[in-house]
Amino acid sequence: MEKKKVLIVDDQNGIRILLMEVFNSEGYTTFQAANGKLALDIVRNESPDLVLLDMKIPGMDGLEILKHLKELNPAIKVIMMTAYGELDMIKEATKLGALMHFTKPFDIDEMRVAVNMHLYNNSVDQCS
Repeated sequence: MEKKKVLIVDDQNGIRILLMEVFNSEGYTTFQAANGKLALDIVRNESPDLVLLDMKIPGMDGLEILKHLKELNPAIKVIMMTAYGELDMIKEATKLGALMHFTKPFDIDEMRVAVNMHLYNNSVDQCS
């Protein structure tokens, strides 16, 4: 069985490193991007199964990146990460097709469980 691919998009290096370690140890192939342009290049070249996407990224913000991701691959799974209760942005992200969101600081185990769930059980209803 081919390894599932997870792309982590966050401008904070520490978060990218942490999440890469967690998902590598879960057996995923991981990619990281600090900005939208790089994230979209990785999606074009590597076709990740799931993207962990930070809402606040300098340049192209999370919603804009999400729109482009869904244009490139409508089936791509996206989980948003947000630092504050940006409810309007979260609603918008859900409309655009994000599965769920985590508020920072998030519980790494909850995120791990959510990623496993969305990648290996496609009948899961939305939860956040």
